[in-house]
Amino acid sequence: MTQQNHLRGVLLASSACILWGISGVAASTLFINNPHLTAMWLTQVRMISAGLILLVWGMVAGKHPFKIWHHRHAAWTAVSYGLLGLIPVQLCYFEAVRVGNAPIATIIQFLGPFIISIYCFLFKHVTPSRIELIGMIMAFIGTLLIVTHGHLNSLAISPVILFWGGLSAIGVATNTLIPRTILPKYGALTVTGWGLLIAGLFLTLLQPMWRVHLTITWPQLGLLIVIILLGTVAPFLMFARSLSDILPTTASLMDAFEPLAATVFSITFLNVQLTSFDFIGGLLIILAVMALSLNTHKMLHFLRRRRAHSSS
Repeated sequence: MTQQNHLRGVLLASSACILWGISGVAASTLFINNPHLTAMWLTQVRMISAGLILLVWGMVAGKHPFKIWHHRHAAWTAVSYGLLGLIPVQLCYFEAVRVGNAPIATIIQFLGPFIISIYCFLFKHVTPSRIELIGMIMAFIGTLLIVTHGHLNSLAISPVILFWGGLSAIGVATNTLIPRTILPKYGALTVTGWGLLIAGLFLTLLQPMWRVHLTITWPQLGLLIVIILLGTVAPFLMFARSLSDILPTTASLMDAFEPLAATVFSITFLNVQLTSFDFIGGLLIILAVMALSLNTHKMLHFLRRRRAHSSS
């Protein structure tokens, strides 16, 4: 691997995470400018549109996305990935943005890797390392600062934000754990494309988006296109491409750019006011997750080896 390839991979991964952060700010702008817009409707449009684009892209690239339906286990995993992974990580995140703001919602969602660590400890009996324990303590302190602003007898943010943000963090974990058994065989393009489409179509069964009467202006339509193309399709393709130039552990460190981008753009364009407690707490969480990410891929590799050994 040349230095040029490594630099390209780092730039692709970091740019993808910045675009994910910008999509949260774009969604927050939509919610502010159009009070009738719901997180459910926005999530449906985003998932169905992005899912179709990725699947068509996969067919053009010769990935044969329909092959996944020839195997029952792969098909059920794709469905589970959409319903239990992508819905909480996207719908619950947008709900947290709607009732709060993009920086806080993104930082709370950023706690997802710790859910993976807790899952591995409780159900796979993988003992946390020293750096994981330190990271958990840092993340707990950071979250406590954001939630209480130093006043332990009261909450500084709405419990509703904590609820949706917490569910989105759990979604990050399920979004990572569920598809890991089929990704090597079918590819991220196929698995993510079907997961998005399945999740979006399922949500339309709960609340059909065509029954929602909305008046969307041209600027708002532009923001919607930004969320679909620049906030979903483009970063996914960029992040997937980066993995051919850099290690997954290196790519995961670039995740820190997402909450940073959400914070910078929210302050710059939406005039969102954050306190020193928010900045310090967010920094602690970001540093903790960056440390944990070095071990998360080791845990997932251990789970893959354990599953392969049990099935052989």
